[in-house]
Amino acid sequence: MPGKGYNMAPVTVNKEGHHEPSQLGEGPIHLSNPHLEKMKEDILYHFDLGTSTHDFPALFGDVKFVCVGGSSWRMKAFAQYIAGELKLGDPKDDIANICAGTDRYAMYKVGPVLAISHGMGIPSISIMLHELIKLLYHSKCTDVTVIRIGTSGGIGIDPGSVVITSQSVNPCFKPEFEQIVLGKTVVRSTELDSELAKELVQCSKEINEFNTVIGNTMCTLDFYEGQARLDGAICSYTEEEKMEYLKAAYEAGIRNIEMESSVFAAMCNISGLRAAVVCVTLLNRLNGDQISSPHDVLVEYQQRPQKLVGYFIRKRLSQD
Repeated sequence: MPGKGYNMAPVTVNKEGHHEPSQLGEGPIHLSNPHLEKMKEDILYHFDLGTSTHDFPALFGDVKFVCVGGSSWRMKAFAQYIAGELKLGDPKDDIANICAGTDRYAMYKVGPVLAISHGMGIPSISIMLHELIKLLYHSKCTDVTVIRIGTSGGIGIDPGSVVITSQSVNPCFKPEFEQIVLGKTVVRSTELDSELAKELVQCSKEINEFNTVIGNTMCTLDFYEGQARLDGAICSYTEEEKMEYLKAAYEAGIRNIEMESSVFAAMCNISGLRAAVVCVTLLNRLNGDQISSPHDVLVEYQQRPQKLVGYFIRKRLSQD
């Protein structure tokens, strides 16, 4: 939106390259850290796992799909759901949390599928992704697809719609993730695999139960002011300014807002992982700020991403 200050560039920028889409997900995991080769042991502290205490290839070497989401109970529910979809167990059976020794994250494994919680916001998912990428590397995994499933606020689409992210954009509508490293701003690409997004849309058409769109996703640093809400403890703008901003976001191709997609896309790009973000919208932000749908409706909405991703995984495995 020209003239409104939505495209302010950082003072110091170091553009980092990323893998081409055709390279993503092919072959082994790429680690962008030469220092790890000098370490005799790698402790994944927030997972309560370590290379000297656990046999990573034996535990995780067959993983082909990693699904991540904010809450631990939702990821456990997804693991139970995928167990039923792949006929690898009764979806009502309990599944052990591999990260039971820590309260930071929860991890569940069902055949070639790993389900992990990442908490809320960029810092939390960033820590999880660092250790997940190292886990996949130490496990010698190849051809891995990583999908974030979650909830979001929609812009200009009906509640319950599922958005598959084409690229994550920052609050200035730029497809970039900024990371401060040694006092300098490093800018990383946030584009996601377009072919994977199209494949997921096709799966939704085959399911034919809910609306699914491909669009840009705005990733913010908080839930209230950063997302132009009027109902936080602090608000420094008018309702007219809020609506002007959200309408500008819609015009920029943004269809939903959440708080993790930018660093997720950036880190998967650098590591050569094929990745997608699949989020259901719980409300249309052009119509209000607070989630008011009944609990049972929200529960059904939240099952839509897992249903879509479960169908995708089952279809992929049947083709292989």
